[in-house]
Amino acid sequence: MWSFFARDPVKDFAYEILPDSPEKSGIWTLHRGKRKTTGDPVSVFVYEVSQGTEQQTQLAKAAFKRMKTLRHPNILAYVDGLETDKSLYLVTEQVTPLAVHLKAQAETGGSGELEVSWGMHQIVKAVSFLVNDCHLLHNNLGIWAVFVDRAGEWKLGALDHVTPEQGDPSGVSLPSPKAVNPDMEKYDPPDTSNSGAEKWAGEVWRLGCLIWEVFNGPLTRTSALRSLGKIPKSLVPHYCELVGANPRARPNPARFLQNCRAPGGFLSNSFVESNLFLEEIQIKEPAEKQQFFQDLNENLDSFPENFCKHKVLPQLLTAFEFGNAGAVILTPLFKVGKFLSAEEYQQKIIPVIVKMFSSTDRAMRIRLLQQMEQFIQYLNEAAVNSQIFPHVVHGFTDTNPAIREQTVKSMLLLAPKLNETNLNQELMRHFARLQARDEQGPIRCNTTVCLGKIASYLNAGTRERVLISAFSRATKDPFPASRSAGVLGFAATHNYYSVTEIAGRILPTLCAVTVDPNKNVRDQTFKAIKSFLSKLEAVSEDPNKLSEIEKDVGSCAQPAGASSSWAGWAVTGMSSLTSKLIRNTPGADGGSASDSSGPASTTNQASATDEESTTNKGRSSSAMAVKTQSSDWSSSGWDADDSWSNEKEGQGQSSAGEEGWGNDWGEEETDVTSTSTMLDLPEGVRLASEYNWDSSGKGVTQNDLFASVSQRSAAANTVRKWCIIFFLETDPSKAELSKKKREERRKELEAKRAERKAAKGPLKLGARKLD
Repeated sequence: MWSFFARDPVKDFAYEILPDSPEKSGIWTLHRGKRKTTGDPVSVFVYEVSQGTEQQTQLAKAAFKRMKTLRHPNILAYVDGLETDKSLYLVTEQVTPLAVHLKAQAETGGSGELEVSWGMHQIVKAVSFLVNDCHLLHNNLGIWAVFVDRAGEWKLGALDHVTPEQGDPSGVSLPSPKAVNPDMEKYDPPDTSNSGAEKWAGEVWRLGCLIWEVFNGPLTRTSALRSLGKIPKSLVPHYCELVGANPRARPNPARFLQNCRAPGGFLSNSFVESNLFLEEIQIKEPAEKQQFFQDLNENLDSFPENFCKHKVLPQLLTAFEFGNAGAVILTPLFKVGKFLSAEEYQQKIIPVIVKMFSSTDRAMRIRLLQQMEQFIQYLNEAAVNSQIFPHVVHGFTDTNPAIREQTVKSMLLLAPKLNETNLNQELMRHFARLQARDEQGPIRCNTTVCLGKIASYLNAGTRERVLISAFSRATKDPFPASRSAGVLGFAATHNYYSVTEIAGRILPTLCAVTVDPNKNVRDQTFKAIKSFLSKLEAVSEDPNKLSEIEKDVGSCAQPAGASSSWAGWAVTGMSSLTSKLIRNTPGADGGSASDSSGPASTTNQASATDEESTTNKGRSSSAMAVKTQSSDWSSSGWDADDSWSNEKEGQGQSSAGEEGWGNDWGEEETDVTSTSTMLDLPEGVRLASEYNWDSSGKGVTQNDLFASVSQRSAAANTVRKWCIIFFLETDPSKAELSKKKREERRKELEAKRAERKAAKGPLKLGARKLD
């Protein structure tokens, strides 16, 4: 029982002092410490009663009391304390003495004028708080009284000699600094006996001494204040006022701060302005916050690293969590994230990114996709498959072309982390729809490119079922870049095809492209044909090479993190072309959907807050885009028939049973050669039926995913073909032809609706279907 009352309170203290080299701070010894329960870093000021004099003990106890009662952002923050007969323990936020900090920064080339200007702003503000609000005198200003926290913020400490302006009402007077330490006399102003001066005149003089020491090192004697040394020119006039001979002419700390904040002053710069805004960000208007975060991105490069990590980053996270800042914080957030370690990134940034992907804000979605390369390495596979990919895939069916394009490109980074189902089934279903139906040629092109680049991550069964069909379809696309991508896709994935597939399916497809209207496509085709022929020739000369050539055909998917290489082309190579075409397409939302400066503005115009109006806008713009592209392609030797786009109700939206590969869609082939030969076509005129968009040959199987996409549009294509034949025989006007085509399409859609309604049978409201 007696051991309970005799236990040492120091052992029960919630903080632990770390074994290191302590720093001397006046009568205190500064140690690094941590909280025992959480490990949070702190600083511990220790005063040993046995090693000090009676005056020093009196000052230590006075400082202990002051630290508990004085609270200000620019004064060293009190956390906890312990007072025993032997020692005094004062726990504060983790800090470093200013002299030590400036020395370390000078060795690394840091501590520029921006950081010093903000530090001085904080100290002057703290002195002004003591003098004008608390009517207290610090009496101990100097470089030893200033400390720096992890964010680079300067804090005023050393409150040992703080006294009221009018004296202590209790009659207890503390010893002066020079009475405890005679070396402190050089910091006293020469006019201490001048009764006409303000009480704070001496404080302002010592503030001038502090400024001199910040730029020139420790003050050796009072006369050294006359030599300006390295004090910046913009600060010299104000410094001279602080150490002026006339104490009545010395400005109040608040007035000094105001003078230095004037245009051109030492405290008037972007760093100070940003800090002041961050301190009041909670009361700022949303428009002001948006503008601040936009400007912050440009200024971050000149800000100190610790400041970005420990002050800017928490404010960015808070602005996203509670301030509804939106996509504007993404760019500065990722820029600050570069300063974090992998562990810190996982703790602070990744939870925010995961939450952002679930947002319906289009501006945020497109910026996340554009900047995915900056954070993809920190995302684990579980988070990608369960929390990110389900939200990303919505971009494939978005009415905004810029979002669809960026979603396709993002798959290059996400594919290595996707699981079997998401990669080989879900993603392939969306790729099939985009390549066959998207009205934007560049997006169809990039879909083909992306498929080729992620081919190494697909399993062998998916590659066998998808690649040849996909690249074959691309070679028949009206958009020249898509045809080139299809040819290059064959060449880049050559190691995944057997010699039988090369001879029976790939070479016949490539040979048809050798007469392509575009010379660049033809050139790429001849190179690819030569490459495949050399393979066949090598096997013909030496059959033993067959196993070597086909070693990758049945190989497993490449492990996550491995890279898939292309032969001299990449999806980014198409980005400028894609952006240009989407920007110039009348049907693109916002006009400049992919402009380098436009993702935010475009997606803001297409805000998700009004989904119905956005969808209608997207549908109408899609129709305009189809018409424009059709005319462009006809001038390149392609027929103006736009049957590739499969215009039907719900264009651009997912519907059950209609999207994806490997459903119950079959392949229908229509023999139109006899019809073509019966007509005498004018020179240079081709029928749309000459181009089979549905398959690369008669040998395509029923489970061919890419070949199965177009079955639903077979009937509509047949109607269009007969409309063209009618046009050649009777030569009606274009308006009449268009009218007939629309009427036929309407009747066809009505018939389909009737069939579906009949198949479902009558349903009663509220009735349950019984097994």
